[in-house]
Amino acid sequence: MSREQVENKIKKVIADLEPYVAGHGGSIILASWDEETGQVKVSLEGACEHCALSQITLKFGLEEALKKALPQVREVVAV
Repeated sequence: MSREQVENKIKKVIADLEPYVAGHGGSIILASWDEETGQVKVSLEGACEHCALSQITLKFGLEEALKKALPQVREVVAV
């Protein structure tokens, strides 16, 4: 899978979670994808930016969904 295909798949997974996140007043934006480390960096915006549960959403929501869809993904971090 090419870098562009991986990034498009990451964006699709984020978009699939968007209604849930938007329902809580926030959004998640892809900042970068590092092929070597498997790290996906995202920006949390809106209510997600200061939400105490945002790390749970990242780790048990987005990270798990991305790992399931793309074995190349090893970690998701907020920047």
